[in-house]
Amino acid sequence: MPDDGSVQLAAVIGIDWADEKHDVALQEAGSDRIERKVLRHTPESISEWVAELRERFSGRRVGIALETSRGPLVNALLDYDFLVLYPVNPRSLKRFREAFYPSGAKDDIPDADLLRELLLKHRERLHAWVPDDVETRALRRLVQNRRKTVELRTKLSQQLRAVLKEYFPLALSLLGDDLSSVLACDFLLNWPTLEKLQRVRPKTLRKFFYDHNSRSAEQIERRIQEIQAAKPLTTDSAIIDTGALMAQMLAAQLKALAPSIARFDKEIETRFSAHGDAALFKSLPGSGQALAPRLLTIFGSDRERFRSADEVQLVTGIAPVTERSGKRSFVHWRRRAPVFVRQSVHEFAQHSTLHCPWAKAYYQLQVSRGKGHHAAVRALAFKWLRIIWRCWKDRVSYDDALYTAALIRRGSPVGLALQRGA
Repeated sequence: MPDDGSVQLAAVIGIDWADEKHDVALQEAGSDRIERKVLRHTPESISEWVAELRERFSGRRVGIALETSRGPLVNALLDYDFLVLYPVNPRSLKRFREAFYPSGAKDDIPDADLLRELLLKHRERLHAWVPDDVETRALRRLVQNRRKTVELRTKLSQQLRAVLKEYFPLALSLLGDDLSSVLACDFLLNWPTLEKLQRVRPKTLRKFFYDHNSRSAEQIERRIQEIQAAKPLTTDSAIIDTGALMAQMLAAQLKALAPSIARFDKEIETRFSAHGDAALFKSLPGSGQALAPRLLTIFGSDRERFRSADEVQLVTGIAPVTERSGKRSFVHWRRRAPVFVRQSVHEFAQHSTLHCPWAKAYYQLQVSRGKGHHAAVRALAFKWLRIIWRCWKDRVSYDDALYTAALIRRGSPVGLALQRGA
């Protein structure tokens, strides 16, 4: 909703986005001095800068004006409750420049200064983004931290695979693709080299695999035969000894991550189930235990944050970009977008094709028109965001039968495809 000015701002800030940096213009309340700086676009730089603002202004509210379409920065700043964000439509910023700087040249005054001035003098015309409630902010941090932990597990698994290829390739054949499993970690912690493994009695190996829920007698015997027949890739102790030490170190870290991820999952499930919007996001076909909480945190708790589905599509990076040069015009995907947010929406759209007939029909229709897999999924995600936004705005759960009936009633291509399938 428009800001009535009742909240006192300790400072106003305008931020102009760029790929690798942000231009910042800050004006403290009661001062005519404008402070300018360049902020690198890294999580560390943004976090450090926000911490400095919190300390400098003792946690008092600080207003920040920035363009609506700048999804990554908006997403990075949303978790800080003392920041009041004022998204400005790029067209509004352009009109403001043209009204007061008729040449229209961006060099006359930087966009960061324009945004600062717009917030300072016309705050009542802007819409403030209200911070999410504490339940939503906690849930957002949980799903983000879980993803970071999973990415760490993937990175460690890749390192472990590279190490084993150098001196102990048999382990890769025996343990399969998932080197982060408890079985794989315990195996390498017990027998980090082929020499140590071949000294073990078959009876001990059978018990090990059985105790780790790998109980196919045929598979266990095949593994034992592989071990007995294996030849070392190298006999160089410099490679084997150092490789074994590295493999055990990585295996120990991977094993420690498993219970941490399980605790994240449990906490996310508990907090999500207690959230007021849980039923809405659970109703989305294909959302499941992992994606439903992630989708909830994208939309948040403030119903005034996204005044249209277009804003959600921009912030998530799902809306395509149209570029024109002379008589040429081409459309491409939006490169600057919060990766985890866009990935969450993309994954949901893809999963929905397995649980929702119209979503599958829509995806197939896009493919039949010549789109590749990912482009077709993004088109479906674009459509889903409009539906979810409407449900979120009205606080109603998604009704697949109702939406499918509407598609058929309107005679849409997807509705016709569903009728032909029926």
